[in-house]
Amino acid sequence: MEDGSVQARFNCDKVFEGYANVLHGGVVSSLLDGAMTNCLFAHGHPGVTAELTVRFRHPVRTGEAVTVRAWIERCFPHLHVLRAELVQNGQLVATARGKFMDRAQITK
Repeated sequence: MEDGSVQARFNCDKVFEGYANVLHGGVVSSLLDGAMTNCLFAHGHPGVTAELTVRFRHPVRTGEAVTVRAWIERCFPHLHVLRAELVQNGQLVATARGKFMDRAQITK
């Protein structure tokens, strides 16, 4: 996107339920983490998750698509801080903040 963020849609199939009609929290976390990692890759920074904080604001309903968006908040040498959000039917349902290390730094 023009602002440097990445965005995708995900169909919340019932196979990913944690409770009846609710997307499993692990899937929510994976979507947010994956979007942030994809954003790093899009900016030429191959990185790995060092820290992930997820805030579950509302249940994510299965059977309805969500939009996941991620963007870089700031970068330091070898460390990147990103944010991500999950929106369903116009409602912000989950947010995340992640810290990512440059992949090259962990393979030394």
